[in-house]
Amino acid sequence: MPITRRATAAGIAAALAAGGADAQVATVTLVVPTAPAGTTDFAARLLADPLARQLAQTVVVENKAGANGALGTQDVARARPDGTRLLVQYSGYHVGSPAIVPNIGYDVRRDFAPVALLLDAPQVIFLHPSVPAATVADLVAYAKANPGVLNYASSGTGSLQHLGTELLKLRTGTEMTHVPYRGTGPATQDLLAGRVQMMMTTPPPLMPFVRDGKLKALAITAPTRSPALPDVPTLAESGLPDLEVVGWFAVFAPAATPAPVLARLAEACNAVVSSPEFRRRAEEQGAVIRIMQPAEIQARVNRELEEWTRVVREARITPD
Repeated sequence: MPITRRATAAGIAAALAAGGADAQVATVTLVVPTAPAGTTDFAARLLADPLARQLAQTVVVENKAGANGALGTQDVARARPDGTRLLVQYSGYHVGSPAIVPNIGYDVRRDFAPVALLLDAPQVIFLHPSVPAATVADLVAYAKANPGVLNYASSGTGSLQHLGTELLKLRTGTEMTHVPYRGTGPATQDLLAGRVQMMMTTPPPLMPFVRDGKLKALAITAPTRSPALPDVPTLAESGLPDLEVVGWFAVFAPAATPAPVLARLAEACNAVVSSPEFRRRAEEQGAVIRIMQPAEIQARVNRELEEWTRVVREARITPD
């Protein structure tokens, strides 16, 4: 059978097992724990329409920002586990925030069931044109000559934008001032206005401003250059071979969601992610497509939680 019919048939059986056929026709809500305009929002909206076609159900995106991603994340952790309320999650909130705030209100090892990976997105160091730096070496020299003067933005305490920049500070012996925001969208507005001068973040929301010359892209934190930014060197090429920061965006369900429902959702999400149109639109914005099985996603969560906990300890990062 075509995937839509197969998924629908599996969905009916799963819904009955979960407690009724109503779940099959209920609206699926993708909860985004950030304000609109960031990469998490981009990933959710890229997924929503084709996922609706795969599931033969209405799929909507709900932005539920607040508490550095914890508000939306807690919402899904406590949601009814029937497959109708899902989390489109950013790795900074999933493994970064808990590394800083142990009692954050959710446990990523117990409260969620991985569904599918949507995007891998290396970070890029973006600068406002007012900063006199054309390379990472220039940036480091400027930061050392002006300790604490550079303000760097993040989408919140515990985000990879925050932790990645703190790791950069550790490796280079520099001082910069952290300015957290409630999402990448508002942070980007202040970066464009020059109220903050730097942000290490995933490329999609800032790519148009680089193309228009409103921001500078100094380096990418991936092992290789991005086809979307072929002239931007890696940090290894810039003299920092031991520093890689790759964010990811994935779909999670509440932990108690029945296995047949999870299987149906994973099949549908992976069908979308594997499509040429999804891949094209994601790669145009500097993201990377990878298919990962739920067990692989959870292993990645566990590993990165340990790694960022170590960085938090070394950098002596505390909750704001």
